[in-house]
Amino acid sequence: MAKAPQAEQLRLLDLQASDSKLNQLQRQAAVVSANPELVALSAQVAGAESELVTAATNLGDAERDLTRAEDDVQAVVTRLERDEQRLNSGSGTSKDLTALQSEVTSLTRRRSDLEDIELEVMERVETAKAARDDARKRSESLQSRLGELEGARDEELARIDAERAEVQATRNQLAASFEPALLAIYEKTLAKRGVGAARLFHGRSEGSGMELSPGDLADISRAAADDVVFCPDSGCILVRSAEWGS
Repeated sequence: MAKAPQAEQLRLLDLQASDSKLNQLQRQAAVVSANPELVALSAQVAGAESELVTAATNLGDAERDLTRAEDDVQAVVTRLERDEQRLNSGSGTSKDLTALQSEVTSLTRRRSDLEDIELEVMERVETAKAARDDARKRSESLQSRLGELEGARDEELARIDAERAEVQATRNQLAASFEPALLAIYEKTLAKRGVGAARLFHGRSEGSGMELSPGDLADISRAAADDVVFCPDSGCILVRSAEWGS
């Protein structure tokens, strides 16, 4: 059975306190990193950015349609102006002038139809611009909120890291003060069981939270004060002291 002075075993509780604090800080960091509000907001930002891309694409399509409509109107207007000038000049045969008049009438109707189409496309462009602007505002608002949450997360993680570094430094200094043999037992138990040492208090192991059986308590009471004993349930080192009793 491994042995260590009782005072040395008592100091294991301080080492365990440091390790428990490190585990607590690690869990805190995990919770902060996995903030469900951040996860949900990130998804909303992605969705808003996708909507913005779609809205911008729709606007681009509508603007291209408007350019084509404007070009179509301008082509008819140019041709109509040219025909009207020829018609107003009165040059040409009667047959030519009649044909020209018919073409002017046809082009006038065509211009009216194209201008109606142009107006419809202009309305589409305005609607698409409004949708794009709304999508942009929503995206910017969500990104701003996400940035605030990420900043708060990073600040909290930095605080946790700073505290963890401080606790780790204290833990390292404390660990270096133990006899290597006892420290090795503690480290092995900690790695295997998750708890390296816990006190025995009025017959209860604080490593398992369970009352020890009379037989286990009898075995422990027969052990020498410098014997290293273990919790039969959790497997951690049980630290005894006169005032705690067993």
